[in-house]
Amino acid sequence: MGDWEIERIINFGADDFCKDGFVHFGFHDKEGKQYGLEHKKHFLGLVGASDKLEWTVAGQTVFPGVPNIRAELKYPIYIDNLPDSTLVVSNFGSARLHRIDVGRMEARLLVDGSDLGMRDAGNCVVDDEGFIWVNEVEGCRIWRFDSTGKPTLTLGDGKPGFHSEPVGFSEARFSWIYDIRKGPDGNIYVLDSRNFAVRMIDIMNRKVLTLAGTGKGGYEGEGEIARFATFGSDPSAHFNGPISLSVDEAGNIFVGDRFNHVVRMIHKETGIIRTIAGSRENFAEEENDPTETDLLALNLPKISSMDYHNGRLFVPTDITEDTGDLIVLRKA
Repeated sequence: MGDWEIERIINFGADDFCKDGFVHFGFHDKEGKQYGLEHKKHFLGLVGASDKLEWTVAGQTVFPGVPNIRAELKYPIYIDNLPDSTLVVSNFGSARLHRIDVGRMEARLLVDGSDLGMRDAGNCVVDDEGFIWVNEVEGCRIWRFDSTGKPTLTLGDGKPGFHSEPVGFSEARFSWIYDIRKGPDGNIYVLDSRNFAVRMIDIMNRKVLTLAGTGKGGYEGEGEIARFATFGSDPSAHFNGPISLSVDEAGNIFVGDRFNHVVRMIHKETGIIRTIAGSRENFAEEENDPTETDLLALNLPKISSMDYHNGRLFVPTDITEDTGDLIVLRKA
């Protein structure tokens, strides 16, 4: 693929949380710190040296000897930095946001989405002005909260819909939003998954634009303008459509095309989409060989939420219910 290469492949077993300095599922913050999230066990932690956690956030102590900040997390899904150096974490299972003050080793509830009628909470992305954007997955809405947890904007009315052309905030509709990220331009990028599309919230102009996707599933558009591309579909899956999105410092967009089993990149300058990793021939429970060097030979059966940091794209995949691989791609 020319500009990308495989840096490493880590096979995670059922009992592995940290391995070789990485976690299977997690995110790097703006300072380069790496946080691991354990959805099913309802905790997160800051990765330190020698595969040890510096602290955790959970309802009770997770690991003996590791300080724990008490908070009743329920399927934590994303973490980001707030302007005052605290952290915000979203909980898919409870539609709640918690603010984490590591300096004081305490946490408090910031948003109780159930009081607002939210069905769930996806990512919690902090924009350049300190507002927190949250995608409501099944509720098909995007919320913006201020630093006190007060809702200041809602996009969508809870009913699925799609617009191929730009629309104003009051008209915008989505269908099961699995991922959102902030781009280097300050705008919010949206993986409108059951519409098989990538959308962009243009904050300044108060419009929502479609950057990729036609509203239908498939694998068309390779090497062409992304606006007319299609992404993988499995109508029998509860979470149908592409499930993972990331954006680099240049504004290039990466889509974890789950049911095509590939990672696709939308080039910022040209708008062209192409596959950078993965084989569409899927081997569901076969882990990757750590010595593999061929990007297009990678087995990516269930791409989870990707993370981009400092020239590297972290691609987690589930191999079985309890095991998975982390593919670390590096810009060549």
